[in-house]
Amino acid sequence: MANEGETNDTKSTTSKLHIFFFPFPSKGHTIPMIDMAKLFSSRGVKSTLISTPHNEPSFLRSIERTQKLGFDIGVVTVKLPLEKVGLPEHCQILDSTNSPDMINKYWMAIRMLDKQLEKLIKEHCPACVITDTFLPWTVDVAAKFGIPRLAFHGTSHFAMCALECTRLYKPHLNISSDSEPFVIPNFPGEITMTRAQLPDFIKEDTEFSKLYIEMMESELRSYGVIMNSFKELEPVYTDHYRDVLGRRSWRVGPVLLCNQDTEDKLQRGTRATIGEDSCLKWLDSREAGSVVYICFGSRTDFSASQLHEIAEGLEASRQPFVWVVKKDESVEEGKEEWLPQGYEERMQGKGLIIRGWAPQVLILHHKAVSGFVTHCGWNSTLEGITAGVRMVTWPVAAEQFCNEKLITEVLRIGVPVGAKQWMVKVGDSVESEKVEKAVKRIMIGDEAEEMRVRAIELSKIAKKAVEEGGSSHSDLTALLES
Repeated sequence: MANEGETNDTKSTTSKLHIFFFPFPSKGHTIPMIDMAKLFSSRGVKSTLISTPHNEPSFLRSIERTQKLGFDIGVVTVKLPLEKVGLPEHCQILDSTNSPDMINKYWMAIRMLDKQLEKLIKEHCPACVITDTFLPWTVDVAAKFGIPRLAFHGTSHFAMCALECTRLYKPHLNISSDSEPFVIPNFPGEITMTRAQLPDFIKEDTEFSKLYIEMMESELRSYGVIMNSFKELEPVYTDHYRDVLGRRSWRVGPVLLCNQDTEDKLQRGTRATIGEDSCLKWLDSREAGSVVYICFGSRTDFSASQLHEIAEGLEASRQPFVWVVKKDESVEEGKEEWLPQGYEERMQGKGLIIRGWAPQVLILHHKAVSGFVTHCGWNSTLEGITAGVRMVTWPVAAEQFCNEKLITEVLRIGVPVGAKQWMVKVGDSVESEKVEKAVKRIMIGDEAEEMRVRAIELSKIAKKAVEEGGSSHSDLTALLES
């Protein structure tokens, strides 16, 4: 990817490179792509993020400090043609409240961004485009201009290999029930799953199934794949991805570690709904390693009754906690039906409930926090790994059941809460007793201590990976010089 005639020195090799970064417009996809653009710019690359006007303010806020440090990073915009597909202007991002018809129309609008991308390439002449795997059509746009396209996967090699091996060999068709386990074929580690844990797009013929196949095919036609991972985290599955599935990939993560400053960590994603000072002050009052952090990402919806079970389980565990709950704008604050009567009064000083968005990386890296109840989204998983915390895994959708297997069976830094069913909205699937038991398992006793030691060691390895001479630092150098 380096320009001809340049030296091997990293700075001079990359000084003339201009790369477009085009994420899919949702929080779980934009946050790591912004981090990646910041990482590339810190290595001398001119980095240009492609945003929608709706997301542009958060993009600019996230890169503001990087720009002030003198790195060449900026934002250009493309406008979603929502009217053309019959969607109102307020449908700027997908969420769990959208109907299947709205989701299909949204994907149509995304696909119609090709002409705007072509116009931007003509105007800015980038040497390469790095685009979200959800944008497979960008490989054709890049080819039209004779520039390489790299696909960005916001998940693990483990999950990608597990899903692709399941899709190709279809072991779920040879079992008698949704709960019967099967071994993923042609996949290292004798990993078992059930049909109930598989994404709909793998076990059924859905509209997204067609997109998924298109994504996989576009990867093989791309220059390669960039992964937000590091070699030491999943070496067997990194090799499997390359040698068995035939994908050329570079690991440049954890990209979140480009945010070393407190202000950088605060500016990731949406503005927090709690002040940094009040949150950190509460954590400062707790003993080191005593607090459990609970958060299920920006898109996961839990029923009121399931939230009630979580609340009771946390209280019964007797562990101090910080719990982030998606804010329901339709409910008057303090009158949520999911909270047991008198709960917040009883939890005064023992638990902190945050409604809305929280500075997750800051919280996880606080010395008081050593446990994390998570939905196993890859961003959250990596944030937990870099913080060196033990995890209670509660997968919901997407590839999260695969990530759970990596956390609990391969890395052995967490325990499952007992979620069994892939779903979009979480109903009454886990009782309070299971929440209590899982939280205690990661916080109390010999098993918890063994997990703590492994988690801390993995955190150290993750940080070394992005330092000069580390595996991810070297992979990025190799990519830029290729």
